Parts: sequence; C-alpha cells; structure tokens
Amino acid sequence: MNPKFIFLDIDGTLVSAMQPPSRQVAAAVRGARANGHKVFLCTGRNMPIIGQDILDIGFDGVIASAGSHVEADGNVLFDSMLPEETIQECLKVFHSHGMYCRIETPEGIYTDPQMEELLLHAKADPANSELIRMQKEIEAGIHIQPYQRYPHKGAYKICFTSRELEAVEQTKQILGEQFLYAVHPYAGSSSCFNGEIIPKGIDKGRGIELVCRHYGARLADTIAFGDSMNDYEMMLTAGISVAMGNACEELKRVADLVCGNVWEDGIYYEFRKLKLA
Repeated sequence: MNPKFIFLDIDGTLVSAMQPPSRQVAAAVRGARANGHKVFLCTGRNMPIIGQDILDIGFDGVIASAGSHVEADGNVLFDSMLPEETIQECLKVFHSHGMYCRIETPEGIYTDPQMEELLLHAKADPANSELIRMQKEIEAGIHIQPYQRYPHKGAYKICFTSRELEAVEQTKQILGEQFLYAVHPYAGSSSCFNGEIIPKGIDKGRGIELVCRHYGARLADTIAFGDSMNDYEMMLTAGISVAMGNACEELKRVADLVCGNVWEDGIYYEFRKLKLA
C-alpha cells in the first residue's frame, strides 16, 4: 500500500463532546504512523484550544481554524488572518441582524456576552458537534473572554449564533460573495442556529492541497474523516472521504464511506477496515 495522508477532524470525529481521546482511537493513529502513513489534525478549532491530550497522541501536522493555519513536520506552511477592517465589517452585518459572534484569534477566543446565554439554553441537534462543543466549553469553565478584551488585531475565523434562521440567510446575501457559510444542523424546535464563515479559497480542502504539495503527495492518496459542514470542502478534496456515523446528512451524501459513530470509536474500526493500522 502506498503511504496514505490521513486528515482527522476533532469534534464529533476524533473525540466526542469535549471528552478525551479514547485509547483505541489513539492506538489507531499511532499504529497508522508506525505503518508509514502520515496523520494530521484537520479542525475548525484554533491552535490555543486544541487540547494537549489530543496533541499527545502524536500527529505529523495540523490544519487549524478550518484551513487558515497549516503546519506539517513543525513547519508553518500557511497562516492567513482576516484583517481587522474585515472583522469589523462582518460584525456590523451580524449585529445589525441581531446575531451574536465568537471571534477566534492566535491569542484566544472572544465572544459577545449574549452568546453564552443563548448557547446555555439551546437545544442541540445530536449531529451538531460544534454547538455541543461550545456548550461543553461553558460547562467545563474553559476560559473564553468577552468581546471587550478583543485585541483588534484581526482573526482567523468568526462563528455566529442566531435566534432566527431568516437572519442567517439575510447576512448570507451580504457576505456570501466573500465567505462560505457553514451552517450546522439544527433541531426541529431549535431556538439557536449556529455556524461559521470561511473565507473563500481558504478551507480544509485547500489545507489538504498545501500538505500534499509540501510532501509531493497525490490527492488520490489522501483520506479524510469528518462530521460537520465545515468538513464539506475537505470531503470533496480527499481521495477517500469518510463521514462519521453521527455526521450530518449533508456530509454523508457527499462522502465515499460512512463509518461508525464517534462514541463507538468509529475511526479505530475504519482504520482497521482500510488496513491502515
């Protein structure tokens, strides 16, 4: 077998709801690397909130902030932040439509004060790993700072929440030419709609292309695992795309394979099935 380049989303894929990585999944990653394959994190998280328990598994690199930061073998291949002027333009659009935002920077995460209250009372769709993670961050007391402390130096990404789906669609008409909208699954009776905007041309799929270019590898030799809509471009790019059993239906429809749920160690069993480890 040619060496494979494997890309793993974190939330809802590698780990479940802010839980530590399972021993079986960690063993699968280490086993794949021992067999000569390269394994990378490919996450919407920014670097400061990728837990040490995850990094301690051992990876060959990371695509973070949904493609805005890319590392391989300790080398930074790509790093692109939205300028502060753009951040403020986006915040103005979201706030004018009654939406609340979360800004992710190299220093940390900053949120509108109303966002935490909305998240605390939201009913999360089981397939919405991003909303579940944010709720678990609040429960765990992970330090997320108020917008008043935001340093105004630009940011990698903006996440949004809204009480009205119509408001999300209205902002898309304004910002949609510049950004991809990843709107995450929502329960039928949801009072909270959440997602993120990703600069066009800078996404997880583009991150995979940069990693392949670094190693002189073929996209045909890449395998990507994901569960949410910020994994969509990654699925379209990879040679083999694998949706988790708990993934949203939109992602399952474009994936080549569907494996087990994250809480059933789906990665471990799929690695064995594909003879990676």
